[in-house]
Amino acid sequence: MAKALFHKSQRVYVRPVGTWALVEQVVPHWVKDVDEPLRVTYECGLGRQFHAHELVSEQAMQNSERSEDEDEDLLLEHWRISRRSPPRRAELGNANRQNQGTYPVVLTDEGEGGGWRVSPSVYQRDPQRIEHQARMIMHTPDLLRIARCIAEHAAEYPTDFPAELRPVAQGCASILRFVYQLDEAPEAAVAAE
Repeated sequence: MAKALFHKSQRVYVRPVGTWALVEQVVPHWVKDVDEPLRVTYECGLGRQFHAHELVSEQAMQNSERSEDEDEDLLLEHWRISRRSPPRRAELGNANRQNQGTYPVVLTDEGEGGGWRVSPSVYQRDPQRIEHQARMIMHTPDLLRIARCIAEHAAEYPTDFPAELRPVAQGCASILRFVYQLDEAPEAAVAAE
């Protein structure tokens, strides 16, 4: 059974979006004939409901005495590549491959279940392309961190930011806006110039 960890109008940091928001609504998910909700999600006005593990309370952030780099690591996801063996391993066997008979799976949560994967038959058609895609997906959080740093730096120091890099900063902010589905992003100052 689940208990609500946050309350309505509480200020929380939303990890997947990388911004602060207020909890607009606590949404319990009930099951018939059970006294307590099965799970609780939180509506923060950012386009979808968030689970408790995706939110950090303001008090927890203030109590944390971590360096800025450690905070970045705390707030961003860490994805990794795992290898899986297909049920019929012999069909995928290829003598010149380092990971013979396996295919990549990008794990995007702390468990072994969630993430990106392809079927063995898709992998068999173009293994190099699938391996490349897995590496790209695994490093997406790192690339988003870099894009956010560039966009934030351009917004904070618009006069000191090199003119030839402004299109890059605008592109970074545009990508962040698209990924997080936000109306505003840190590039507002850069786009105005």
